[in-house]
Amino acid sequence: MWTRYDLKYRLTLRISGVATLCFAAICAYVLFDIARSADARNARIAEITARTLQLQQSKMQWVNNPPAGFPDLDAVAAASMTPGLCIAYRAVGDHMLQRICGGADAQSDEPPRPFAMLYRGLFGPGQEATRPVLSRDRKIGDAVVWIDADVMTADAWRELRRLLPVLGTALVLLCVLAHAALARALRPTRLICAGLERIVANDLTARLPPFDLAELSAIRDAFNQLADGLQAALAQSSELTRRLIALQDDERRHLARELHDEFGQSLAAIRALAAAMRESVALACPAALGECDSIARTAADMMETLRGALVRLRPPDIDELGLAASLEGLVAGWNRRQRGPARFEIDLSGPIDRLPDTTANNLYRIAQEALTNCAKHSAATRVRLQLAAQNSLGQGPSPDRIVLTVADDGAASDLMGPPGMGLLGIRERVASLGGDMSFAAGDHGGSRLHVTIPVPAFSPVQAPIGCAA
Repeated sequence: MWTRYDLKYRLTLRISGVATLCFAAICAYVLFDIARSADARNARIAEITARTLQLQQSKMQWVNNPPAGFPDLDAVAAASMTPGLCIAYRAVGDHMLQRICGGADAQSDEPPRPFAMLYRGLFGPGQEATRPVLSRDRKIGDAVVWIDADVMTADAWRELRRLLPVLGTALVLLCVLAHAALARALRPTRLICAGLERIVANDLTARLPPFDLAELSAIRDAFNQLADGLQAALAQSSELTRRLIALQDDERRHLARELHDEFGQSLAAIRALAAAMRESVALACPAALGECDSIARTAADMMETLRGALVRLRPPDIDELGLAASLEGLVAGWNRRQRGPARFEIDLSGPIDRLPDTTANNLYRIAQEALTNCAKHSAATRVRLQLAAQNSLGQGPSPDRIVLTVADDGAASDLMGPPGMGLLGIRERVASLGGDMSFAAGDHGGSRLHVTIPVPAFSPVQAPIGCAA
């Protein structure tokens, strides 16, 4: 539950806790000072009482007929008596000869029992202050002064009760001011969090502004350096990926040309030889006609397989046919080759034939790999390919993104094939174009591949598209 509080509340709670401890220490010091002052006052009164009694003894010795009535504490009591104060004379042998006590204040409130127990346990109110009474350098008794423990506890509670509202108000104001100050000081953290969220969303153009605090400025410098490094690394990675994909496509075209020129001619030669052999053995060895026909059929099957491989290795000339016609031909080819119940559908919208060659070729490859994966892995009965040129704001004549969606009703699968195929190959191509890709379960079962590619970053023909629209 503690992790739900933000930094302002945590720091405010800690400040309030420290302030509460400080205020408790202040209260403890006030109570200690009250007890110390009372003890010091009792000691002074005991000293005065002892001197007064000594003076009385001296007068009795000087006068021939001393008046009776020693000890006489009335003079001392009249000058220093307060509520709860007791002044007494104790002779040698612990005999209390005289005691005068002041009554408790009638308006004094009785303190709470927990406070009374705590105060008595800590300070021990009611302790006696004693001073010896001497006569002719001989101790004849003690002057004793003390304050009633209940009265002293009530006085301490009264002083503390005056102090508590002030400290409570100060604590509340301190918390409010601390929270406001922390909120103002930590306001830049919102900008830091917003920048991190943009980085998580792959927006590497996010930068933080300068801050006043040195700590936040250090975070800002580290954040901006990290964003610069990530942006440079992503640009290098995208450029490397584009080069690798271009090299891969060149290798595919080279391989397709070699297969067509070498392997294709060899198969054509085998078929021609099989036909010539059939004519030669038709009369001389009719039993060998079946083998000749078998060789011809095998060569024809190999030629058909080679044609499919050549189509996958080398796409049609998109510059001449256009991306729309090439994709329609791709879907039609899968419908011809598919022997099971799966059916492939296509839906095109927008001026997709005005895309740059690099974007068009990569979109064709992405669609090709996606349809291949659906046919091989999903066991789908219906596969739908949708390609649309859209405007992200929903208005305007010029599309700024291309959206490719391939959905099927088969079993959802990761479809992770060998390197360069499946989702791995699609992800590399989408990253090289600066786009986004998602693969998840479809709304009605099956799986759904969604690819979004920004057009402005790669298409210099935005104005013609707008004019055409």
